Amino acid sequence: MRTSIATVSLSGSLTEKLTAASRAGFDGVEIFENDLLASPLTPEEIRGRCADLGLTIDLYQPMRDIEAVPAEEFACNLRRARHKFELMRRLGADTVLVCSSVHPLAVDDDALAAEHLSQLADLAQDFGIRVAYEALAWGRHVSTYDHSWRIVEAVGHPALGTCLDSFHILSRGSDPKGIENIPGEKIFFLQLADAPLLAMDVLQWSRHYRCFPGQGGFDVAGLVRHVLHTGYDGPLSLEIFNDVFRQAEAGPTAVDAHRSLLVLKETVGLATPPAPVVPTGVAFAELVTPDAEPVSAVLGALGFARTARHRSKPVDLWELGEARVLVNTAGSARRDGTGLAAIGLESPDPAGAARRAEALLAPLLPRRRAPEDAPLDAVAAPDGTELFFCATDRPELPNWRADFVEVEHEAGPAGMHRVDHLALVQPWHHYDEATLFHRSVLGLHAQESVDVADPYGLMRSRAVTNPDGSVRIALSVGAAPTDDTVHAQHIALATDDVVAAARSYREAGGRLLPIPANYYDDLGARYEFADGELETYRELGILYDRDAHGEFRHCYTVTVGRVFFELVQRDGYRGYGAQNAPVRLAAQHVLRPGR
Repeated sequence: MRTSIATVSLSGSLTEKLTAASRAGFDGVEIFENDLLASPLTPEEIRGRCADLGLTIDLYQPMRDIEAVPAEEFACNLRRARHKFELMRRLGADTVLVCSSVHPLAVDDDALAAEHLSQLADLAQDFGIRVAYEALAWGRHVSTYDHSWRIVEAVGHPALGTCLDSFHILSRGSDPKGIENIPGEKIFFLQLADAPLLAMDVLQWSRHYRCFPGQGGFDVAGLVRHVLHTGYDGPLSLEIFNDVFRQAEAGPTAVDAHRSLLVLKETVGLATPPAPVVPTGVAFAELVTPDAEPVSAVLGALGFARTARHRSKPVDLWELGEARVLVNTAGSARRDGTGLAAIGLESPDPAGAARRAEALLAPLLPRRRAPEDAPLDAVAAPDGTELFFCATDRPELPNWRADFVEVEHEAGPAGMHRVDHLALVQPWHHYDEATLFHRSVLGLHAQESVDVADPYGLMRSRAVTNPDGSVRIALSVGAAPTDDTVHAQHIALATDDVVAAARSYREAGGRLLPIPANYYDDLGARYEFADGELETYRELGILYDRDAHGEFRHCYTVTVGRVFFELVQRDGYRGYGAQNAPVRLAAQHVLRPGR
């Protein structure tokens, strides 16, 4: 089934939008009228540009406030429609979207609406054009898809059909099962959009918060299944109004958009890309730094030992139990200091994981490597973090550890045994894209998004995990493009005794993040602790939380460059300490350079 995207879904000029849609793999576009009006190209030139890019023009939109209006208004509407149909003939578009009227003079009269739409269809037919009538969720008198279909059915005109829009249907809570009562040939167009589940005015919801299928809370796949049962064989088209997308680069947004449709087609049985290969653990986290000494000091104080050196690159391997950190000084040109640049994910089938990624528009990254280096495949997450598909300690597959030569070292202390989770702060315009990427490409499950109070705004955070929790990645984003929190990433290390681990770290010269005394006063009011327990937490800067499953104790190192470490004792607890995040963020802001 063909794919299409409305030009309003992308940022930039019409030429930039068309180029981005073509490069991302779309078959066609909906031309949004404002994009055409603002373009220096003539309709004929736009038609030629689309043809050169391999794009069809599947829809011209929108035509507003046509039906059920006073006679003089309708006469003006027919005059306007004639001009638009002439333009569409020049453009090469054969279907126009007509939205249900919101005109203040429109009347609640289905018979009059049908009469007006019939006359419009007569005119459209003279130009070889079809009219797709859509119920806006905020339409003055027609606001549901079944109502718009009753009018279209009453007209019975071959040039008049309906346009179904998943946002308008699902935002009102309408039951999409009724779609199956509409003959497929009378569904002239299908527009798709997801959205977060919000309690707000539906018009504002639609204009600012739509997102690509799989990024929100609507059952878009379920709606599409109902449409397919009708025999509809037109394109799956995206119509997204989103403030963030309008400010992001058109190219990456178009790729994300097309990926969402590929996953949707897989979900409803229209496509069979390679199956997801869910990662089973974290092989390593790689830090890139211009100066290894500060981060090495933190790792050493945490109990890590430098165990090996890459045979051909300036990369050291540090280990503590099953937790492994690579320190790479090849990125000395980084201006923002130490950063988390790559994650190695244990995979039961690295080659299969790579095939899945490429099928979902995440091409393998080119790598410079010596002939003897392990041929590891990697893709880039939306924030630029490289994700490697690894098979550590499996002799039948390439092993990244074979690239390292062991160096003399002492065994580290017991306690911390693996990476509990990784936290990646996304660029402002990549948060929804990152969620879809990790769900679709990696097969991880996305938990509910939460808002976290920061001293300078709000952060949104959402964790993606595998079934047993051996891979946990917390994705977060600041409130605005200039939010300083974009500079903080972290690696959380599991320990069975956070108090002992914190003491050991501090005694080895490490600096723990100081937590305000007010936090502990409040903590003592909320929970009862054993004698001396709260005082110990206060001394070491340990934070505490509990849920229905157990308790959570954690503390933080101070930040080095763009990275800090978290020590985590998880006793049945399933969350990430979101209750404590505002305190942690405030404490980190106090220690920012220059404060």
